[in-house]
Amino acid sequence: MRFSVFISVLRSLGPVVIGISLGFTLSLLSVSWTEEACLVGSGEREDVTSGRDGLLKGARKPNSIPAVNDADSEEGFEPRIVPYKQLQPSAPKKVFRAKYISTELGMRERLFVGVLTSKNTINTLGTAVNRTISHHFDIVVFFTGLRNRKVPHGMFVVSHGDERLIWNMFQTVKYIFEHYINEYDWFYFVQDDAYTEADRIKVLVEHLSMDRELYMGRPEEFIGGETEGKYCYGGFGYLLSRSLLLRLQPFLENCRNDILSSRPDEWLGRCIIDYTSTNCVAEYEGLHYHHYELGKNSDPSKEQSEEFRSALTVHPVSDPEQMYRLHRYFSEIELQRTYDEIAKLQAEIKNVSVDAFEGNRSSQWPVGVSPPFEPKSRFEVLKWEYFTEEEIYSCVDEAPKCELRGVDKLDVADVLETAVQELNNKYMPTLHFKKQQLINGYRRFDPTRGMEYTLDLQLEVVNQKGHSRSITKRVHLVRPLSLIEIIPMPYVTEATRVHVIIPLTLDDRSFVTRFLEVFASNAFETSENAVLTFLFIYDPVEAQHVSQNDIFAGVKAQINAYERKFPAVKIPWISVKTETPAPIKFMDIISKKHPVDTLFFLAQVSTNVNAEFLNRCRMNSINNWQVFFPIHFQEFNADVAYHNQPRPATVDLVKDAGHFDRRSFDEACFYNSDYMATRSRMVADVQENEDLLEGLDVYDMFVKYSGLHVFRAVEPALHQQYRYQPCNPKLSEEIYHRCVQSNLEGLGSRSQLAMLLFEKERGNST
Repeated sequence: MRFSVFISVLRSLGPVVIGISLGFTLSLLSVSWTEEACLVGSGEREDVTSGRDGLLKGARKPNSIPAVNDADSEEGFEPRIVPYKQLQPSAPKKVFRAKYISTELGMRERLFVGVLTSKNTINTLGTAVNRTISHHFDIVVFFTGLRNRKVPHGMFVVSHGDERLIWNMFQTVKYIFEHYINEYDWFYFVQDDAYTEADRIKVLVEHLSMDRELYMGRPEEFIGGETEGKYCYGGFGYLLSRSLLLRLQPFLENCRNDILSSRPDEWLGRCIIDYTSTNCVAEYEGLHYHHYELGKNSDPSKEQSEEFRSALTVHPVSDPEQMYRLHRYFSEIELQRTYDEIAKLQAEIKNVSVDAFEGNRSSQWPVGVSPPFEPKSRFEVLKWEYFTEEEIYSCVDEAPKCELRGVDKLDVADVLETAVQELNNKYMPTLHFKKQQLINGYRRFDPTRGMEYTLDLQLEVVNQKGHSRSITKRVHLVRPLSLIEIIPMPYVTEATRVHVIIPLTLDDRSFVTRFLEVFASNAFETSENAVLTFLFIYDPVEAQHVSQNDIFAGVKAQINAYERKFPAVKIPWISVKTETPAPIKFMDIISKKHPVDTLFFLAQVSTNVNAEFLNRCRMNSINNWQVFFPIHFQEFNADVAYHNQPRPATVDLVKDAGHFDRRSFDEACFYNSDYMATRSRMVADVQENEDLLEGLDVYDMFVKYSGLHVFRAVEPALHQQYRYQPCNPKLSEEIYHRCVQSNLEGLGSRSQLAMLLFEKERGNST
């Protein structure tokens, strides 16, 4: 029994005892080898070390140091002085950063459209093509040999200077390589005698991979049949991928020298086939390039074939009128298709909402439109506006009610017409509705969905038997927000010099001192890139005595004083004589004295100009694109706004200190080239009516004659001191009325004026 217990203990502890014994034995052996090596003399040590280097290095103790001579040891530990050598600063490497993020990231636009036109058709078919497709694509460029002196407005035309067809095709492809090959993934070329359904081309391109070498259009056999392969017939247009053009680029000169052809599309097709071995295809991975050949004198409205209805391009088009008829026909098809898709989606939403947690309530009305905004607090509750057919009870000037006019009147009329039309669509032929009057109308703008309306209508209802009666019915309507679109704008910088133009009359002299102080602190002292110019306006009597009694002598003395104070600053002035001050006549004089690319800021002497506004003037004024008319903050009359109160040193943007004067159009930012182009369009009307120049201001001139974007916005950085503005009765009635209203509204707020009247009445009663 004891023996079995001993065996079991030994069996469990045996491996441990054997392991410990083996470890001690190996450690004793290694210590004996190391001690033997350390007892060897110095001379023998070198031999041993060299002969058994690997063994001794592995067995040497970690803290053992080889014995060396004392001199060598001292030299090894003696400190050394390393001389400091200053590194010569190298010129910093200039880092190039792209102007746009898309360029730096290698992002490209999807489709480039090139239209092949000619001198004889650019003003007819070319214009029709531009009007039907240019607003659908990011860029449309018209390529021609020679062009007329007068190019249609709004068209980007590239002229190659020669009417040879093959030469023009070669120059067109070369121009693409030089300017657009790195900006677009696909290139679409079409003649000006073909109609293009723009949306379908865009859908086709969106489903094509950009890295494919693809040559797509209507395949055509080469003339004579000697050349293998097929080219794309140019009449129906064709698509070229960027990858294919990049592969073709090194051989373009060879194509010009080696390939002979009478047709540009055939020449390009042979070039592509010979050097890239890519044939024209009409179908690729299930995507088809549909086209339709239009018969002579055919009417698009009578074409009912499915081939015609699904066509991407239609050719040939004989005249602009036929182009517009085709555009109307295909637009109606796409519009009806859109309505059908909307109805289908609405039905699907209703069917799915039945199985939702909240049932049909989860399907908001109208179906497919975002749900109404839900306020989180009482301060976020949207306000409803009450209106009738003649008046609205929510006015800009805080009046209790005002006349319904302009776009508001058109909006209400459209909503009433739509409401009756929708009721008839729902209940006819059983019932027919006619509007008698609007009893109550409410509307509010919901930023998440659009404009909402609630209407109480008094209607006349007529049934199928001809019996009628008058009823009152409440209807709800929503004008949803459409798809938000980013409009591409030309690139502008804040480095442009601004020429500030200040017209001065006899009554404006008292404001000059304050204006120069503010302008000097904001522009002269900070070296702002701006030039100040004064326009001295004399009447005939004042001009006769200018040598003896110059009414602007004090102003000129102040100008000289500032020029001496700031030697780098020059303040020019221009003197004019006139009986009737007219803004356009003054600008004609200033325009002739400045270069075409000058950026003007036309302002008043009571305006406080600072650097913040000048930068916005530069950014919002775009040459050949946009002019800027800021709405300044007009200070109230201090006697009214601060009656029996001390006047503050600075005026803040608060409702009791002033208001944004929406009736003033005195300040304007625009380029001289835009002014000259607009002014030239007035010549015919001025010849018929000589008083036109005196009846218009600069704002009305740009609105009526320029064709540019007129950008009008409140400008918090532009303050104007209170002043009574003399109104010129020789201007148009509308401009004169605006001036009078501006003076009246600039006196003070309604509550301030009411308080003055109350105090006056109370003083009279006592």
